Amino acid sequence: MENAIKIVRTDRELECPEVDSALRASGAELVLLAESVSEAELIDAVRDADLLLMCYTPITANVINNAAKLKAIIKYGVGIDAIDIDAAKARRIPVANIPEYAEETVAEGAFAMMIALAKQLVPIHNAMQQDGWAWPESRWLGGDIAGKTLGIIGVGRIGRSMARMAGAGFRAQVLGYDPYVSEEAMRNAGITKVENLRYMLGRCDFVSVHCVLNDDSYDLMGDAEFDCMKPTAFLINTCRGAVVNEQAMLDALKAGRIAGAGLDVYCQEPVAHSGHALSELYAMNNVILMPHLTFYTRESMQRLEQEILERCREALDGKPLRIKSQDPRLLSQAHGVSFAYGSPITGPANG
Repeated sequence: MENAIKIVRTDRELECPEVDSALRASGAELVLLAESVSEAELIDAVRDADLLLMCYTPITANVINNAAKLKAIIKYGVGIDAIDIDAAKARRIPVANIPEYAEETVAEGAFAMMIALAKQLVPIHNAMQQDGWAWPESRWLGGDIAGKTLGIIGVGRIGRSMARMAGAGFRAQVLGYDPYVSEEAMRNAGITKVENLRYMLGRCDFVSVHCVLNDDSYDLMGDAEFDCMKPTAFLINTCRGAVVNEQAMLDALKAGRIAGAGLDVYCQEPVAHSGHALSELYAMNNVILMPHLTFYTRESMQRLEQEILERCREALDGKPLRIKSQDPRLLSQAHGVSFAYGSPITGPANG
């Protein structure tokens, strides 16, 4: 990497020490911005930037159109819904994400919440902390996963990992809803494809959400969908908060129309004890709240930082950005990218 390079990294709260030290060692000027940065502040920072790294901060058309030197936008994570891809394409600024670093990790996190919900680990732990012991009363009765039915919404890498853990690992029946994945591909992953989401929801003891956020999946789980779920069923969401209509979920939990939920993602982050649309969840012992950290392990962060640096080197050396995602929004790019697994434009990748 050459000197006189400026790199902006937003969401500095997510520490990436290997990335930061390597970029500084290359001679680049590295500007770290907080998650709460305003659009105006971000525009000012990227006006002369060569590279923009982001995680959650919205990268709007205004930001992109004011970045005269920008060579690439790299999302250090998976979801790209915060980036105005059309604006980037219009400017011929390639956009890449890091889709593979935590597929097993997030599935493990979702599965951990599923086990905890089934076994009532949180309320039993709280009772032990408060009272010192809990006797085998009916209120502590848990449930098995073996023999139960797990429904997966979004059968991508993470969803398939979740299916393997539940099916091969715990002998659960696994159903899948994903209009973009074939019956054969699901069958090869040990999943029975279901064409109708509401039909699937009515047959599940657990529902785990793993789809990308786009126009089709926004508010995918609403009042009608929660009405289809069993009152003994649990919801797990580790993808994006806006896939679930949070008011509908809150209403279903308060009315006992579902048994509980394990959540790692929210429409508005961070969640807070008061003044937040979901503040009431803190008082529910049938709800597990994670602070968007199911991806966060030593191993996944090592993989993430290594891949971030690979994408940075490509962009700064004038090479095409490697796209490993199958998201159509990234596959539709025609400038400054190469496709690890082929694209509708280039066809299958070689090797």
